[in-house]
Amino acid sequence: MIEFDPTQPKWQQIADLLRARIASGEYPHQHLISEVQLERELGVNRKTVRKAMDALRSDGLITTTPGMGSFVTGPGS
Repeated sequence: MIEFDPTQPKWQQIADLLRARIASGEYPHQHLISEVQLERELGVNRKTVRKAMDALRSDGLITTTPGMGSFVTGPGS
């Protein structure tokens, strides 16, 4: 788990973390990002992870296919 800044929404901090992982190449192009894994790793509610994923989707960094999952599509790819 990470230590969250109480002055910012958790979903925003998670989105920033994921953006950094994409930018660094830790999550390369077509990498599957698991909501369940993030929920466990970060110790947060699934809704919080989904809100962060929505932000990445809006930024064009990931794409989500029903039944398949969310994959990296943007910068750092």
